[in-house]
Amino acid sequence: MDTPESTHHICKSCSNSFVGLYCNQCGEKVIVARDRTFRSFLSDIIKALTFADNQFIRTLWLVFRKPGFISAEMSEGRTVRYLKPLNLFFLLNLVYFLFPVIQIFSATLRTQLNSFHGRWVQQLVARKMISEHIGLDSFTILYNDKTVGFAKMLVIVFAVLASLPLTVLYSKKNRLFTDHVGLSVELVCFNLTNALLLTLLAKILPLGAYLTENTLTGFFVATNLYFLLRSGHFFYQEKAGWIVMKAMLMLGFLKIALELFRLILFFVTLASL
Repeated sequence: MDTPESTHHICKSCSNSFVGLYCNQCGEKVIVARDRTFRSFLSDIIKALTFADNQFIRTLWLVFRKPGFISAEMSEGRTVRYLKPLNLFFLLNLVYFLFPVIQIFSATLRTQLNSFHGRWVQQLVARKMISEHIGLDSFTILYNDKTVGFAKMLVIVFAVLASLPLTVLYSKKNRLFTDHVGLSVELVCFNLTNALLLTLLAKILPLGAYLTENTLTGFFVATNLYFLLRSGHFFYQEKAGWIVMKAMLMLGFLKIALELFRLILFFVTLASL
């Protein structure tokens, strides 16, 4: 009696003739009766969840333990064991988007008015208020409500902006522009996870009174410096002396990138009102 393993099959994908359960041209699997059982369905779900969970946890752990290591693995073609930084970003950003998490990329109207581009913002806000016949208090509520959502959607723009100074600082390290962007995406994932963890801690412990703007700024400066120092070693294989200097420079550039991102965010938010 012929079995599926010994029968000739025509591949549904590439029309190749073969014997066995897998096409020797494209790898397509022959679906047999046992593959359609509920038991098989549950088995596939468990395998998918276990594989995805293992990849996610392993990748996220390495983002913290060895910043830059995952990006280095991706750029060198070793992609099977880990989630790509961009895929990790989409998963984390989904959580960031759906739940009330400490905002690190967003900026309230007050923050925008007190920023480096504050005078420009004041003029544009005044014009908008006059044209819409609306007071400052009402405008502030509308603006702050809108800008949080846009910040979550546009955060990938910050990653691109942050990659530009990396391209210059590490121009002699034989990295492509997309490699620098990949590291910047990993940095964003690092910051999103920090924001999520800090939010959870604030829910569990009475930390609300201590989470001031200055405290949060200090926390994220310290954690980003850690990331830049470690990624200088793992991703760029930079010498120790240069790692410290370039990390300090990148902190300044990250501040500039954040200001540029918030300026873009301001225009997008203003246009939506």
